[in-house]
Amino acid sequence: MKRAYILTSLAMAVVLTACDSGPSDNNRKQYVFTNATLVTPDSTVEGYSIATMAGKISDFHKGSDFQWVANDTIDLKGAYLYAGFIDAHAHFVGYAKGLQSVNLIGTKSWEEVVSQTKLFIEAHPNFNFITGRGWDQNDWGEGSEFPTNKALNEAFPNLPVVLTRIDGHAVIANDAALQLAHITAETTIDGGLVLVEAGRPTGVLIDNATSLIQIPEISNSQLANALLQAEQNCFAVGLTTIDDAGLSKPMIDFIDSLQQAAMLKMRLYAMVSDHPDWLEYYLSNGPYKTDRLNVRSFKFYGDGALGSRGACLRQPYHDDSDNYGLILSTEEHFRESARRLAAAGFQMNTHAIGDSANHLILDIYNDALSEVARNMDYTGNPFRWRIEHAQVVSPEDLSRFTAYGIIPSVQPTHATSDMYWADERLGEERIHHAYAYQDLLNNSDALPLGTDFPVEGIDPLNTFYAAVVRKDHEGYPDDGFQMENALSREDALRGMTIWAAYSNFEEDEKGSIERGKWADFTILDTDLLHCPEEEILQAKVLFTVIGGEVVFTNEQMHSHE
Repeated sequence: MKRAYILTSLAMAVVLTACDSGPSDNNRKQYVFTNATLVTPDSTVEGYSIATMAGKISDFHKGSDFQWVANDTIDLKGAYLYAGFIDAHAHFVGYAKGLQSVNLIGTKSWEEVVSQTKLFIEAHPNFNFITGRGWDQNDWGEGSEFPTNKALNEAFPNLPVVLTRIDGHAVIANDAALQLAHITAETTIDGGLVLVEAGRPTGVLIDNATSLIQIPEISNSQLANALLQAEQNCFAVGLTTIDDAGLSKPMIDFIDSLQQAAMLKMRLYAMVSDHPDWLEYYLSNGPYKTDRLNVRSFKFYGDGALGSRGACLRQPYHDDSDNYGLILSTEEHFRESARRLAAAGFQMNTHAIGDSANHLILDIYNDALSEVARNMDYTGNPFRWRIEHAQVVSPEDLSRFTAYGIIPSVQPTHATSDMYWADERLGEERIHHAYAYQDLLNNSDALPLGTDFPVEGIDPLNTFYAAVVRKDHEGYPDDGFQMENALSREDALRGMTIWAAYSNFEEDEKGSIERGKWADFTILDTDLLHCPEEEILQAKVLFTVIGGEVVFTNEQMHSHE
């Protein structure tokens, strides 16, 4: 199997040279981190000191006999220093906006969803349009199906309320919101469903139908505050780069303005949402890159989600024999977009959950890339097109990731969140071809790992635990879920660092501890490669460092000073 180990050992790291100059906000400041235990996928070594200059790693040395002059020195007291953790698939802006809406994650019944919404409205009496996210009917007990909006209508007869399912592929809206959007029992849309019962809409909209409701935008000042709050939450769990899987050009421009003003420090790999105007703009103007923002990819949606039965399958759902799921755009749209992106050198990243969607997207990718490859002399993998989720993949399709280095970008916590009910959707045979991370890795250059937050939690330690242990936080199941597809601890760490950087074309600037790379570090109190599995989720982030600057310090560090 090919591997994109651009890094990994300390021995290799010392020979590499510096990259370009660092970020302007750090000027020429030098920071020194002493008494660090460096953890890479290849080794854990105590007693290192690292110097940074202009935001990048300028030197590192084993032992205490260094001669560096520093603006600031931090004694890590043996703490474990990792290359900064990268979330290879998330929705940072969506998470930020969600901080101003009803949090429904973990609700155990439809009644609890309505109750939580009432409490939110009591706390925000000035809101004139209520949104929420996180409900999942699969968590409401055996046989639970989509609710109707009757209880929402009774509780909120005049206030529009739209509550999004945890995967983002379905919403339930009250009648006030439906009327505002002119949605009736006769409303139809390609690639989406408006559920109807007794001649009236139930309020449940699936996949493309969710776009029929236009959620009012929050103000720029509210959005900026929400992004800064989201950033601090992400720093607190050790994240230094986030791949935002689907942003509008105006939102990308807004983020860029905050970063240029040194307000927003998180590094973002922005996938541009599938929109004709934004496609024309970037194909005309080319990729956009700063120290903290990278725009060179587009995000497409192949199908829906497994939980809402929108994922497109090659055979019907095991628990719904007339339903194959949905492809969300025409095949020609995907093919034409792929041809244009391949010719322009942009990355194409497509959400594909079901085995039919994965089969189709692999066909389209290989056809588009083979056409470009015939006319170019290339080495390595200049394409790095990604399939986001690659959740159910037919065994015969696994090898088709190989020819042009197609990258499966996966979210391990989906396996442990879905394992309670996924076999009901797929049946006993097909479930073994789902969440098959080791099989995917055996057929790919790299396996970047993400969370898909806010669909899941933001903590990358959950990603590591789910990838390696394949249990929930209560230790279920005892033997792990389909452990033949668990990842080694070393590969899980690669997935959160160098492989994630590689999937973003950023392996020369981040993802490993090497001279000349950004001084982005996640510093823990735990050695993830060697600790007992029950200690993984108990690990604490002590510091998060971006460009040599400490952007998060754990309170317990202050208590030991």
